[in-house]
Amino acid sequence: MAILINAHQLKKSFTARPLFEGLAFSIESGERIGLIGPNGAGKSTLLKILAGKITPDEGTLSVQRGLRVGYLEQVPQFTAGATVESSVMEGALDPYDWEEMAHAQEIMSKLSLTAEDPIEKLSGGWKKRVALARELVRKPDLLLLDEPTNHLDVESILWLEEFLSEARFGTLTITHDRLFLQRISNRIIELDRRHPGGLLSVAGDYADFLSTREDLMAAQEQHEVKLKNTLRRETEWLRRGAKARQTKQTARIQKAGELKQTVEELTFRNRSQTVQIDFQSLEKNPKRLIDAKNISKSYGGRKIIPPLDLLITPKSRIGLLGPNGCGKSTLIRLLTAEEKPDTGSVFHAERLSVAYFEQNRESLDPKVSVANTVSPSEEWVQFQGRKVHIKSYLSKFLFSHEQMGLAVEKLSGGEQARLLIARLMLTEANLLILDEPTNDLDMATLDVLQEVLKDFNGAIILVTHDRYFLDQVARQILAFGKEEIHTFAGLEQWEEWHQRKDEIEAEKEKSKTPAPVAASKTKKKLSFKDQRELDGMEENIKKTEERLKALETETADPKNSSNAVKLTELATEMTKLQTELDRLYARWAELES
Repeated sequence: MAILINAHQLKKSFTARPLFEGLAFSIESGERIGLIGPNGAGKSTLLKILAGKITPDEGTLSVQRGLRVGYLEQVPQFTAGATVESSVMEGALDPYDWEEMAHAQEIMSKLSLTAEDPIEKLSGGWKKRVALARELVRKPDLLLLDEPTNHLDVESILWLEEFLSEARFGTLTITHDRLFLQRISNRIIELDRRHPGGLLSVAGDYADFLSTREDLMAAQEQHEVKLKNTLRRETEWLRRGAKARQTKQTARIQKAGELKQTVEELTFRNRSQTVQIDFQSLEKNPKRLIDAKNISKSYGGRKIIPPLDLLITPKSRIGLLGPNGCGKSTLIRLLTAEEKPDTGSVFHAERLSVAYFEQNRESLDPKVSVANTVSPSEEWVQFQGRKVHIKSYLSKFLFSHEQMGLAVEKLSGGEQARLLIARLMLTEANLLILDEPTNDLDMATLDVLQEVLKDFNGAIILVTHDRYFLDQVARQILAFGKEEIHTFAGLEQWEEWHQRKDEIEAEKEKSKTPAPVAASKTKKKLSFKDQRELDGMEENIKKTEERLKALETETADPKNSSNAVKLTELATEMTKLQTELDRLYARWAELES
């Protein structure tokens, strides 16, 4: 394969701090590269260098003669008043050439774009499609994509997956969507200062990369331990002032100094900083947080939310899936009483407290500093019942002291997402509503976030295009269809349905019978046995929770802390009780609906 771009010893700094330095790699024709790394590593900056938008501070970039490069920005820019067609034709070498115009029409057709639509009327996902069409008109040999799945719905992501996996040109894609990365890549590059040379390149898909990186990081950590032991022995020898020829002693002193530098570099590389996330939940939660019965909503004669029953309890983990504009935000507004349903009713617990992560981060003032965003008037915040200094609190989210005085608009997308989470954590809540929380967050932060959400004591409503994250967090998925909201126990069940969706919809239209899986079903009268089970459900849940709390108290007892056998027994029983508690809540919801 021909080399399209060869990078040698690239360096780029942001103020006095280097984003990266000494980067060396090449991109060959036909490669589909996934570019990953922690927030702030310089991924978007590197993409801009490869696209020729900015120049490196040091190093060289050798580009194949006549190379055509397409560049899809994270937030595409458009000319004021432009239409879809005029925007797409900006990518043409000669916008008046009929062959180029025919090529543009073909691309717009494939992307389901309407030529005369004004750009300003399009959603973020459709704007991404227009920007992609504009780059494809260039007939690129290499297409650079910066977080292409942000603001796209799942339907669009599935289409983009298929398109990129079959592309004949080379691609380099920044993404934190692990399932998307797995399906579109045949090589992974991780930009991270912990790796020798600042990056790790692995041929293969994302699963291959994870396996290789795990082995390399383990070997690197073992090497650090070995060198530290050698350094300790050398230091002890020097401190003893061992008698030896002066030249030999001088050589050993020099060697010890070099070894110390090597150990410090390895220690730095092996150090892994992670965000400390811990949402505050209310100590005592009502058994029912929200109970929606037969709610529906229409706009202009179009039914957005069909009749729906939904019970939300403290351990509910509900994921919402569907194309942009299908009604996910409308359903959230109905559930939180921001809007009234056309039919039905919504019950709210008296102690319902909602914390809301909004997709577009509208509540962040771009001109306000990072510190004042979290604490406008004081240098302290109240967190988990105690006062914490703002600098100490923000350091949990990997903000340096210098960043705390910066305006929000100076932060990257990932840093703004972390800031919103930092502010959200100061609210005691029993319902978290997370609207696209994964946008711009790196994989390490996503791992922390998903584990914290699993342990959250309240309920969660999650809207996300990241299918891996959804699968890890949600226990119930509501998928928006043409006329119904379908409910699924997990992502695998949804994928099976999605593959047959068109067939199912066609069969339904033909027979005029309800879809096979629907969230809203006609209520049946409970049998005597089921009614008795429902009547005793609250008491069963209460007893199970009390037993679980008693076991938690036992594990914290100092007399058990050193008894490994006892702790294992307690942990096993707690796991069984938690499983039973989840089953009881699910069964309660089933009987109620």
